[in-house]
Amino acid sequence: MKRYIPILTVAGSDSSGGAGIQADLKTISAIGCYGMSAITAITAQNTTGVRSIQGINPDIVTDQIDMIWEDIPPMATKTGMLFDSDTVHAVSSAFRRHKAKNIIIDPVMVSTSGSLLIERDAIDTMVAELFPQALLVTPNRQEAIELTGEQEPMLQARRLNEMGCRNVLLKGGDSPRNDIKADYLWLEGEEELITLTADAVNTRNTHGTGCTLSAAIASYVALGLDLVDATMRAKLYVTRALKAGAKVAIGHGNGPMNHLFGPRHMKFVNQKFTSHNDNNHK
Repeated sequence: MKRYIPILTVAGSDSSGGAGIQADLKTISAIGCYGMSAITAITAQNTTGVRSIQGINPDIVTDQIDMIWEDIPPMATKTGMLFDSDTVHAVSSAFRRHKAKNIIIDPVMVSTSGSLLIERDAIDTMVAELFPQALLVTPNRQEAIELTGEQEPMLQARRLNEMGCRNVLLKGGDSPRNDIKADYLWLEGEEELITLTADAVNTRNTHGTGCTLSAAIASYVALGLDLVDATMRAKLYVTRALKAGAKVAIGHGNGPMNHLFGPRHMKFVNQKFTSHNDNNHK
């Protein structure tokens, strides 16, 4: 029997649809996978900023994850905004209980407009409990500095490895350069960074780029690509989506990219359905 390739996003909801779970689900669908979500917080925001945030009860977050795993075990999972320490702990505990694989952690701390999206003590819990479970952690430039206290990418990668990260993608989309945007991928055991570059896109429509990139990486990993190829393909997807939405006017601030510039047909795997809680789904 054919089965969809399920991807789980554990993140906050963006009421304007450009970031968070909305961006994740658009991305996952556009790449040809089946998107599922566990909502950690509800934000009242638009393209100009965030007005308010309401966290979801961590028990409800746990129930969402458990119900998904009992029926449709994901082949990859990504996290976004996790709001507070109790939520981070609930998510990390659920991942351990379900023996989650292919976890992509986007340590969302600050929105594009500069609003803080996570409580301070949640950062320490994320480092201690989630980072060691991750296949890949994807901080942007500001987040990498906040986490490590270092300015240089190689030093940031080494410091994050000391915190338990196996592999690190240091995103450069928020750099001031207007010619190219460079990301740096560090793989455990390697002595050098892999530099991934793309032409900078002249647009203010950059809302949700980090969410989109991590969701794309999770999707490509689930489709069977290795981490280097998955990251390269995901970066290409984001660049093309930015170009496709560069001249589209939506909202009065940082609008979203065009996630559906070239949607792929839904991908399937041929697999015998066994039982609930089957973690050998790959």
